[in-house]
Amino acid sequence: MIDIDDNRSPWVADLPPYAPRPALAGETRADVAIIGGGFTGVSTALHLSRRFPERRVVLLEARQLANGASGRNGGHVLNFFNGAEPSDPARMRRLYEVTNGAIDDIAALAGADFAREGSLEVYTSAQGAEAAHARAERHAAAGVPLRYLSGGELASRLNLSGAVGGVLDPGAGRMNGAAFLRGLRPVLLERGVDVYENTPVLAVREGRVIELDTPGGTVKADAIVLATNAYTPRLGYFRGRVLPLHCHMIGTEKRDAATWAALGWGRVSSFSDDSDRIAFGALTETGRLVFGGGCNAAYAYRFGGRAAWPPERTRGHDAVHGRLRRYLPGVADMPIEHRWTGAVALTLDRQPTIGVRGNVYYALGYSGHGVTLANLAGRVLADLYAGEGEAWRDLPCFERRPPYMPPEPFTWLGYTFWTTVTGRSPRKR
Repeated sequence: MIDIDDNRSPWVADLPPYAPRPALAGETRADVAIIGGGFTGVSTALHLSRRFPERRVVLLEARQLANGASGRNGGHVLNFFNGAEPSDPARMRRLYEVTNGAIDDIAALAGADFAREGSLEVYTSAQGAEAAHARAERHAAAGVPLRYLSGGELASRLNLSGAVGGVLDPGAGRMNGAAFLRGLRPVLLERGVDVYENTPVLAVREGRVIELDTPGGTVKADAIVLATNAYTPRLGYFRGRVLPLHCHMIGTEKRDAATWAALGWGRVSSFSDDSDRIAFGALTETGRLVFGGGCNAAYAYRFGGRAAWPPERTRGHDAVHGRLRRYLPGVADMPIEHRWTGAVALTLDRQPTIGVRGNVYYALGYSGHGVTLANLAGRVLADLYAGEGEAWRDLPCFERRPPYMPPEPFTWLGYTFWTTVTGRSPRKR
């Protein structure tokens, strides 16, 4: 019997039993202390330990590796920077090459938990499909390998009810982030990274040497990395500049490849649609369909920007299930074995930020492209630490200051009013 109220995603539930590392006890010293054991934290630890094997790197995770959005997402490994849509061909190519290179790095480290058969952006209106076709042609002319699909070619990849056309990115894919990160833990330990799980950071005291308080001890470090994404404001950083948006998702029972093919799932790793409250889905390596979004109820904002969600079923999960049934009517009677919620860290203009101020390094606000961008962030942060960050200065995320959001209760009131009246997600365009 599957417990559907434990807020565990199938990415985690389908893995073998996991034994976390011991929590920090006492005082320890580090050259770099990384707060957060998700994609950003693990990637940064990996790159720092590779480049600076003589320096002591400590990673502190509040619960277990991949406990946050890295283990609760939709599994999409996507190209580009959300919120940045350049018209210049050279700029298009540059942003694609940077993110596609990050996906290459992920593929080199990942195992069977990673698939790269492309991701589809599906369009449900003739007008939207026409605009998407023109956009795909502009990208192709710039050397970016996007392809527009319609008719039988689209149906052979993904046969969704109501789909008119789609843009295929062959360089994108799908990944089980929990398997990926937990599989990298032995690599970090072998390289000398000290990994402490069940070790939340309770307070940060800045200075030439930064002190981090945890329930069991203290870390003194010459530099720290904020690898906490949606949880970053809880530490006192980027308050009013990052909005933790909760995304409700569901996962079906396991079915074999032939069953999914008969239901319309062809050779594609993942998909998203053209709705403002984006719907998205991916097929796991274990044969489950994970699906989220598609309607207002699929997303939620908690007063005060709280990044944790109670482990319970909501009407949002039921609304997501209804949207899935409309897209794939054949799944109407398929049991749903997982319902969970994960936090997406949004900025008002949907662009992330990666940079350093003094001896505090940070990367957050990935706005739906976190699997790729958070892994890229580890490389960028390692270069910044080495004093070699100039190569990344042309990226839209480099040391930028996200737009400010109003204080509570105005953020909650504004979000609630806007989404209720318009059915759209608030953003600065």
